[in-house]
Amino acid sequence: MAEKRLQVFNRDAIKYIAMLTMFLNHVAHIFLERGTPLYEIFVDIGFFTAPVMCFFLVEGYTYTRSKKEYGLRLVLFAMLSQIPFQLAFGYSTLNMIYTLLCCFLILVVMERVGNPLLCRILSMLLILATVNGDWPLVAPILTILLANDWGDRRRMARDFCLTYLLFALLNVQSYMNGEPGDWTLYAVIHALLSGMGILAAAVATLVLYNGERAKHGRTFSKWFFYVFYPGHLLLLYLIKISLHNI
Repeated sequence: MAEKRLQVFNRDAIKYIAMLTMFLNHVAHIFLERGTPLYEIFVDIGFFTAPVMCFFLVEGYTYTRSKKEYGLRLVLFAMLSQIPFQLAFGYSTLNMIYTLLCCFLILVVMERVGNPLLCRILSMLLILATVNGDWPLVAPILTILLANDWGDRRRMARDFCLTYLLFALLNVQSYMNGEPGDWTLYAVIHALLSGMGILAAAVATLVLYNGERAKHGRTFSKWFFYVFYPGHLLLLYLIKISLHNI
């Protein structure tokens, strides 16, 4: 009964929160000065989004009526999002929906490739395919862990924790500044704090999620989550060039 009382958010509510945190992360990267307190807060808040996307990708793959249509939607919006992504950030990397597409293909491989060795090889290649994408390595690894442990909340909680540690480890180097001895402890603490969004995603999906969809506006929400990604990137880009022209 105590667990039920905590389950106050449906799938769509959590996704809307994830869209907001992603928006704040992108605002920080585009408009705020790197290293300032507000920049760090907005960026770290945004690390809530990708783990939530991976969780719902695994859930969606498990329960979708048509995996083919699901995959084609990811292909379409990965393509539509690339130009807005590059315009907004000026990166040569690939966007987050591309990374989710790779995660989706890993799930396909795990389900349909019966040979264990071939399955591992193909999965590893798809993991490596995210190296030039947003949320490289971490997102596909979390997806694999969750898919293997789906339905077992304790094991899934462990998966989020392992992903949090991996994320922190991969980010320690980026927080290192100054002379050796001065920055090592700071970098480790900073990296551990920056990944708290992953742990928040674990709480949201494993503790607060009631397993339901919103009762109203389901079709709107379904397409909004796809359209919002390229749409908000394009909007932020237009705002950026408008500010530069003032």
